[in-house]
Amino acid sequence: MALANVQKGLAILVGAFVFYTAATGPFEGLIQRALFLALVTSLGFALYPLGAGTRWRPVGLAIDLALCTLVLAACGYVVWNYDEIMTSLPWATTLDKALTAGLVLAVLELGRRTVGLIFPVLVLAGLGYALFGDMLPGALRHRGFDTAFVTETVFLGDLGIWGMLTGVASTVIAAFVLFGALLLHSGGGQAFMDLAMRLGGRQPGGAAKIATIASGLFGMISGSAVANVATTGNFTIPMMIRLGYPRPFAAAVEAVASTGGQIAPPIMGAAAFVMAEILGMPYTEIILGAIIPAILFYASVFVTVHFVALRRGLAVVPEEELPAWATILAPRRVAPILCALGGLGLGIWLGRSIATAAFYGVIGLLIAFVATEAGRLSPREMIGKIIDGLEDAGKGMVIIGVLLAGAQVLVSMINLTGIGVTLSSLIVSMAGDSVTLVAVIVGFVCLIMGMGLPTTAAYVLVAAVLAPAMTAVGVEPLAAHLFVFYFATISVITPPVCVAVFVGAGIAKTNWLPAAGQAVRLGAVTYLVPFLLLLFPGMLLQGGPLAIAEALMAGAVLVLAVPALLTGAPLIGHRPIDIVILLVVIALAIWPNPVTPLLALALFLGARKLGHKTKEALV
Repeated sequence: MALANVQKGLAILVGAFVFYTAATGPFEGLIQRALFLALVTSLGFALYPLGAGTRWRPVGLAIDLALCTLVLAACGYVVWNYDEIMTSLPWATTLDKALTAGLVLAVLELGRRTVGLIFPVLVLAGLGYALFGDMLPGALRHRGFDTAFVTETVFLGDLGIWGMLTGVASTVIAAFVLFGALLLHSGGGQAFMDLAMRLGGRQPGGAAKIATIASGLFGMISGSAVANVATTGNFTIPMMIRLGYPRPFAAAVEAVASTGGQIAPPIMGAAAFVMAEILGMPYTEIILGAIIPAILFYASVFVTVHFVALRRGLAVVPEEELPAWATILAPRRVAPILCALGGLGLGIWLGRSIATAAFYGVIGLLIAFVATEAGRLSPREMIGKIIDGLEDAGKGMVIIGVLLAGAQVLVSMINLTGIGVTLSSLIVSMAGDSVTLVAVIVGFVCLIMGMGLPTTAAYVLVAAVLAPAMTAVGVEPLAAHLFVFYFATISVITPPVCVAVFVGAGIAKTNWLPAAGQAVRLGAVTYLVPFLLLLFPGMLLQGGPLAIAEALMAGAVLVLAVPALLTGAPLIGHRPIDIVILLVVIALAIWPNPVTPLLALALFLGARKLGHKTKEALV
């Protein structure tokens, strides 16, 4: 009970800190980041106690307290010595080295507890390479750096653990986590689910389409595909199974739909904000560039589900289980969502910072929540829901804060040693300056490097190491970063380390391997979309109306043809001929010529029409 109170109190404190700094503006750079990291790591040790439920918990408690003390001491040291650190570039002392080691150890240990061993191992490998890379042979060798220089880079400046990623986490991302948590607790979560049920429930494969819509809506706000599967999946997967859907298929639908939320604007698993900082672009340009790929992703999932539902005769959701439109559109359901989005849009339109715009959105939804619930809920109940939102926001910031702080350490080591440039040069030389070959190699490596990592951490890693290889062969920077981002993101549904599938299969009580196969089939178009970014500038809403129309046409053809190929949906009605036609259609669609997508669409629709006529004649 005492631990639960500590967790609740710290979570509310983190949420309140973010709310305050979003409203009034952040503190000075290092101070804001140090205070944020101190708060989220303290909460992290409370939420993920070492040895919980075991006999050696007292030992775990002592370790937790020691690590927490080291973090507070290190963060307090930075806050106290902010002016000296920023103006005099101090030399690393023994105390600095000890505080750096303690802070990094604490962050990596929390990373291990929250997302597993892969992430801290990667960061330790980066630190080890910085310290001992001078012993390596060949192109990977660098001049070597001692512990003092690494300490000064990691701790005594704004390039290491206090760098850009931690800064974005402590301001923009934290503000949007708060925005999302309060939106869900003010009724937005139920509104999303009800809307998904009404829109998808009565169509073929209705339960799977409900999962697609609901998970997409939740995923656009949440920062984790795995967390999304764990929340919406506990409702959608049992519903699909109850209506007779195969368990592996139910798990795959939820995993893929939840993953799609990470590539869908406006938040994109928090990566949109990080991408904007790395590229030095306005946030609005990032989300505009991601709109068409996100639409293609969800359209392809819908079409695949539809074809499977028609072939297998999957049940629709009974009418009596669907909420009425009057309930869905009730003011208390829609007003907080509309006012939240209105406040967010107003802040962006007025030219405020993204964090301040998120604060405007929070104020809008709180006003709407209080206005629509007055008389229905007591003031105590309304305050309780708001506090619950603050608490959930605080807890949601732990993983993001810890991972981005650790990722910033890794990125600083990549930049310090130049390994990113070295690997990019190796990839380009291996591919012979061929954009296609570089893209294939980079996409494959992204899938491997992203496995087991949350969206934002995976993107940061591949952006630092692999995106330069794309730009080196002439790929436009935004296209290059979205390319590596998509491949790193879909690693959560790609075997063998398909974490989102593991969680979905656990809820569905089925073997993960057939579920992973279904997930790859459902998300197949997503493996092609990144290549469309390289072939069609219009995918990024660039190049004018004709270029955009060409990209949309190519994407639409793929959305129809790829699911038809993978699900066995009939065209002519003779499978071998259908396969040949579909392969030709796909090849024409991705051929970068204004005419070929039109030919592909005409061929697809013509074959479908001929197949229907043949079927009618036989009947």
